[in-house]
Amino acid sequence: MSARKQLMLVEDDFELASLIKDFLAKYEFEVSIVGDGIEAVDRIIAEQPDIVILDIMLPGQTGMEVCRKVRAHYNGIILMQTALDDDIDQMMGLELGADDYVIKQVQPRLLLSRIRALLRRVDGADTKSGNASTQTGNDIRLGRLMINMTTRSVTLAGVNIELTTAEFELLCLLARTPAQVVSRESIMQNIRGYEYDGLDRSIDRRISRLRKKLQGDPTQPELIKTIRGQGYQLCTESI
Repeated sequence: MSARKQLMLVEDDFELASLIKDFLAKYEFEVSIVGDGIEAVDRIIAEQPDIVILDIMLPGQTGMEVCRKVRAHYNGIILMQTALDDDIDQMMGLELGADDYVIKQVQPRLLLSRIRALLRRVDGADTKSGNASTQTGNDIRLGRLMINMTTRSVTLAGVNIELTTAEFELLCLLARTPAQVVSRESIMQNIRGYEYDGLDRSIDRRISRLRKKLQGDPTQPELIKTIRGQGYQLCTESI
């Protein structure tokens, strides 16, 4: 990692937070600790760290509330820490705009691996090239849809669309091969970094959120179609 990444750890267990901070500091991360949900909202928006590790159970307000409040003002990565095997926590976090989740208390090296994978996907987005969409410099243009890879911004018919990091990556993946079906397996491998097990519904939920944000007029044809048994397709005729 060429430069120190700014990481904000929102955790009210300060002993645990200090251990994580000391571990990550060895791997070129600049870690700040916030122990209160209310303070976390202000600091995430003001400081714009590269990545936020956000616990769910916090004083002041929950991590879910923090995620909901900052998501429109923060385009960086949010990694939620959820309770052991709590599917509700995981689903809620993803619905509110978290990019990924880990089970608390995750082994430090596994946490480091997950953080690096998320950052690699963000850092590498600018260098990926498509083969079926029109690209000019750092832009992908598909009819009314424009994706700027440098600013990580998206406009549709001239209207800015606010996307989370995970939603942006998902849209880019679909836009690089427009009109082609992208399988859940391919999406899971590219976005989450591991194979699809046939049960994980997080990709479906992300598609649903992305579809809602792009579908300003519900009377218009869907921009992202579900192809039963195969995956998803960005429909160029609808753009």
